[in-house]
Amino acid sequence: MLFVGIDVSKSKHDCCILDSNGVVINDSLRISNSKEGFNTLYNTIISYVKSNDLSNIKIGLESTGHYSINITNFLYSKGFNIVTLNPLITNAFRKMTTLRKTKTDKSDAKIIATMLFSDESKSYSPLSYHIDELKSLTRHRYRMIGYRSKLKLSVNRLIDIIFPELPNIVWSIHQNSCYQLLLELPSPKAISECHLTHLTSIISKASNGRYGREKALELKQLAANSIGSSNRSLSFELQQTIRLIQSVQNEINALDNFNHHTWYRLYNCCNYSC
Repeated sequence: MLFVGIDVSKSKHDCCILDSNGVVINDSLRISNSKEGFNTLYNTIISYVKSNDLSNIKIGLESTGHYSINITNFLYSKGFNIVTLNPLITNAFRKMTTLRKTKTDKSDAKIIATMLFSDESKSYSPLSYHIDELKSLTRHRYRMIGYRSKLKLSVNRLIDIIFPELPNIVWSIHQNSCYQLLLELPSPKAISECHLTHLTSIISKASNGRYGREKALELKQLAANSIGSSNRSLSFELQQTIRLIQSVQNEINALDNFNHHTWYRLYNCCNYSC
């Protein structure tokens, strides 16, 4: 049985290999974070194995965010058994087993290998590929939602300057009809000077008939008496920000659709395994 501890970092990884008796076979293996480095690790591990039975090899590394993804995927593709360790547990094990305060990448790799050997890692098996994939997509969606929220705050700010009366006569300035109105007529001056028939057509089409001639008249009157600024630069910024929101929303919709298919695949895999 071989126990391989890997201390992961951005540009290189330190490795330590113990045999079935806990004796250090190699504690000076440092590989680059590259295909060449990964192959060096693979060939080194295989050189200590008399057969092709990879079940006798246990590899462990800490959960270190995105830095560990590529080497983990590489080792999985080679058929190795991988254990992902919680850094807090690793640190507690280090304090329990050594009095040395010096923390180095080399010593961290040995600590991980020792945890594997002592079976202290049994409770920290890695997540399935599908769960890990969904976690990544969920985090990505959260960032996208956050970006969209910031853009909407920018629209709020711009409306307060350009057309502060608008929120009083619509359900939300972020509804599709308002966006379409402001994309074509991004200032009170443009709205007040727009032909009533054309203005009615814009808001009626964008609201699926909810808004009509009466709302168009109300908009024209409100715009004609607005205290807002018909500044061309601000109007352009408003249009561009709305287009960005729409673009981000389209990407969120695409992500949600992708997530749906991923959940479905996960559900089928779980049922199949059961």
